[in-house]
Amino acid sequence: MEAITLFDDPAYRGSLLPFTFTRPVAEIRVGILKISEKWERHLNTKVGFFTQDYLKSKFPQKEGAKLFINGGLCPDHDLVTAIKSLKKGQALYKDNTLLAAIVETPTDFSIDEIKEKEEAIEYKGETTLIHRNWHIFQYNGLELRKDFLLITANRNSVGINDPHTRVYNPEMIFVEEGAQIRAAILNAEDGPIYIGKNAQVQEGAMIRGPFALCEGAVVNMGGKMRGDNTIGPYSKVGGEVSNTVIFGYSNKGHDGFIGNSVIGEWCNFGADSNISNLKNNYAPVKIWDYTKGGFANSGLQFCGLMMGDHSKCGINTMFNTGTVVGVGANIFGSGFPRNFVPSFAWGGAAGFSTFQFRKFEETASKVIERRGFSFDETEKSLLQNIFDMTTAYRIWDKKV
Repeated sequence: MEAITLFDDPAYRGSLLPFTFTRPVAEIRVGILKISEKWERHLNTKVGFFTQDYLKSKFPQKEGAKLFINGGLCPDHDLVTAIKSLKKGQALYKDNTLLAAIVETPTDFSIDEIKEKEEAIEYKGETTLIHRNWHIFQYNGLELRKDFLLITANRNSVGINDPHTRVYNPEMIFVEEGAQIRAAILNAEDGPIYIGKNAQVQEGAMIRGPFALCEGAVVNMGGKMRGDNTIGPYSKVGGEVSNTVIFGYSNKGHDGFIGNSVIGEWCNFGADSNISNLKNNYAPVKIWDYTKGGFANSGLQFCGLMMGDHSKCGINTMFNTGTVVGVGANIFGSGFPRNFVPSFAWGGAAGFSTFQFRKFEETASKVIERRGFSFDETEKSLLQNIFDMTTAYRIWDKKV
């Protein structure tokens, strides 16, 4: 199949901040794979992105691609069949949300124009559309099960040869080449467990499915993984983790609890950091909504932390239920920081100042380069744009 374009739906992109500050919607990881990777496997093609201008140098559009698919849409067999059946001049909808369309002039892509010009076809099946940031952890178990079947179909696991590791329901445990598992407990009775290439499960770790440990990632000694978790590539986790998605290259390696949370890339948690995912009065959690410019009721009883890329916290940091942290923040000190921490904030409960971009750049380059990547001009320009566009949120910088 020809290349496709995954588009950011402007109706939903803002509700997926802070994660969409640094990536198109389709680059969000939910389940084992990113949404973009799911489509590439289902359609056996490469994808491009129709996204914000400042992201295009890192996430380009595929030239000539005429099939446009909503970037928050997670594929399944019935949906893929419906999209493949689309003809020129047709667009697929679900409850007035554009799912996919054949676009003759890709450079002029416009949802409004498609609604005016193209024949509308209503999709009758169920869909999984990621359009709020908490959907990432909320739908993670569902997507993990789907991705497990997609990735492992007609393939054989390398198995677990360690005599001191105990497994339950081994048929639903898949281990990739180079993975190392030592003296651990893996229980796949409630859902599949996927251990990626060159990943490590260290001594004393306890894992319940659904669970995914992506390529090169590590569960540290004694880690307790409670289910519906995805640990992205080259991340390290320890302590107690429940229903949490870590996109990749991030570390929560020490004791402490995190649950019902989403953590971006290049984040780090100090030892004994803890996240509350349930209010003492069991009330629904209110969470910062970038589109509203204030807090909105999520309707969720369990909701922990949403942390954007490159943010970090010091030892013993405590996060309240439903906290949102932007990009490039550095949080430390005693007490609970506020429930909304703007991008490039420096401080904690005692107050914040601005993590100036020059200082942030020094830290980010060290973090990225120690993993063998380059903090190049493309990355620097992207983050500088985010620093500039989030200035209004750093209210302490405003002059009276």
